[in-house]
Amino acid sequence: MLTSPFLSLSEHALSHTFHHFPTRAVSQIPTLQPKFQSLAFGNRGGSEFPSGSCSSVRRRKGVLRVRSKSTLSVEEVVEGGVKGKGEEFDAIVIGSGIGGLVAGTQLAVKGARVLVLEKYVIPGGSSGFYQRNGYTFDVGSSVMFGFSDKGNLNLITQALEAVGCQMQVVPDPTTVHFHLPNNLSVLVHKEYDKFIEELTNYFPHEKEGILKFYGKCWKIFNALNSLELKSLEEPLYLFGQFFQKPLECLTLAYYLPQNAGAIARKYIQDPNLLSFIDAECFIVSTVNSLQTPMINASMVLCDRHFGGINYPLGGVGGIAKSLAKGLVDQGSEILYRANVTGIITKQGKAIGVRLSDGREFYAKTIISNATRWDTFGKLLKGVPLPKEEENFQKVYVKAPSFLSIHMGVKAEVLPPDTDCHHFVLESNWNKLEEPYGSIFLSIPTVLDPSLAPEGRHILHIFTTSSMEDWEDLSREEYEAKKQLVADEITSRLENKLFPGLRSSIDFMEVGTPKTHRRYLARDQGTYGPMPRRIPKGLLGMPFNTTGIDGLYCVGDSCFPGQGVIAVAFSGVMCAHRVAADIGKIEHSFKCTQGFVLIGSIPSNSSEP
Repeated sequence: MLTSPFLSLSEHALSHTFHHFPTRAVSQIPTLQPKFQSLAFGNRGGSEFPSGSCSSVRRRKGVLRVRSKSTLSVEEVVEGGVKGKGEEFDAIVIGSGIGGLVAGTQLAVKGARVLVLEKYVIPGGSSGFYQRNGYTFDVGSSVMFGFSDKGNLNLITQALEAVGCQMQVVPDPTTVHFHLPNNLSVLVHKEYDKFIEELTNYFPHEKEGILKFYGKCWKIFNALNSLELKSLEEPLYLFGQFFQKPLECLTLAYYLPQNAGAIARKYIQDPNLLSFIDAECFIVSTVNSLQTPMINASMVLCDRHFGGINYPLGGVGGIAKSLAKGLVDQGSEILYRANVTGIITKQGKAIGVRLSDGREFYAKTIISNATRWDTFGKLLKGVPLPKEEENFQKVYVKAPSFLSIHMGVKAEVLPPDTDCHHFVLESNWNKLEEPYGSIFLSIPTVLDPSLAPEGRHILHIFTTSSMEDWEDLSREEYEAKKQLVADEITSRLENKLFPGLRSSIDFMEVGTPKTHRRYLARDQGTYGPMPRRIPKGLLGMPFNTTGIDGLYCVGDSCFPGQGVIAVAFSGVMCAHRVAADIGKIEHSFKCTQGFVLIGSIPSNSSEP
């Protein structure tokens, strides 16, 4: 849930209206007009978001050279000048979430011509933003991984640099402050030793088990972090990685079918500590540790101490806007208010897309950043469900959606040393996975006060909720229920963290699963797959290729799953696979070993 995105109340979603081409803007936002006119007439110079800058110069040998900057307001969005039917692209990307944008930009820098189609008016999807009454709200999570300047898991930094962009970030000294049953209050410090010391102070009898479990996480993380992450579906790339890093590859293969909870239980006996690890995994995957793949858990539980959590100045929405700008600078295109309603197939191959306004676009490959349920259940009409998707849906169900509250409050209600992120589960471990049972809270203005008016803070609150809770209600019942649930959650936070919270509220909007479904085009408002039962690690997660020739998927319903790092990884892998398929990459690697491993590691094999 740390990395799962959310959308606020539906009223905000139509507050910005843009046309398909940047020739004019609506009167509500007069500052857009001159900038959009200059873009329409071909002025595509470098740009600077509140949090960074972009350049049209490509990165060479890992060096970022930024030649020019010009100011870009937070409302501005860049489009290309797509003409429509008759133009063929190398790839069309449906949706501009982080996974789709990373895939698109990675392809663009390889020389592919890419068209990104976004149904909304700004890029980002679950990682977008909106503005209200002087507040700039992140649509989804404010916990940003992948922004460090070291290792190979800094995938957001790499994606931005690939298109000549960089962003200013603020490091967060703590990932999250847990407020849990039995007065368990744990701060996850950036410094690993401080976190371990704090945890072992609560569980001194489990010190050895704590070190062994998190030590296994580090072993997996270090193996991942040593590899150049590109594709798990491209054989030559895999052979090259194995030849260069055989031990690391064997380590990952060994842990691929394993889950965090099973490994934790090898070393830890205390039920409260195991419940804490469940909570650790829940904010990664929205399921407990027994259902969370060990590789996914290790990525997050270690990267928070390695690269750390870094918040982009100006808001999370700057990531998607920077990538969109970089895409256009590379000669590719992005269209907004472009609602894809169908994928066009011919003789079993995906060849194009159709929009709700009747326009059609064609490409050698189609990449869907929609969920797999939306892709195969709604966009592919009249096409039998591929066997691979049948198998996927037997193993995974849609994860629940969320209720989110975007709130502006008077600054004095928060103590001066308030942490940015909080996870609250007051009294009963059994409620961890229940709807409304646990609460995640982000206060991004702790790190970037510019997001709110002076003397105000932003609280972004979210908790799991299902579509069934919000269906078959009249408009009056729906609004009343939103207010009731929001009041209950506010009261819980007031009692646990911030006395006087209710009277300090300056602004509040509430979003439900119906909001997420409508504006993010997510079936039932889901944020990805959840295993029906205890899975075999990541073995059941599908990769980017599909059973439809020419169609690829990217995002949180592909390997490796939910989360900012995960969907960025999915985008990198998808781009590499597509580029290989359309002849946009050359294969080269050094063979440092005299053998090739073919097959898999038996389940009873020894740990590498």
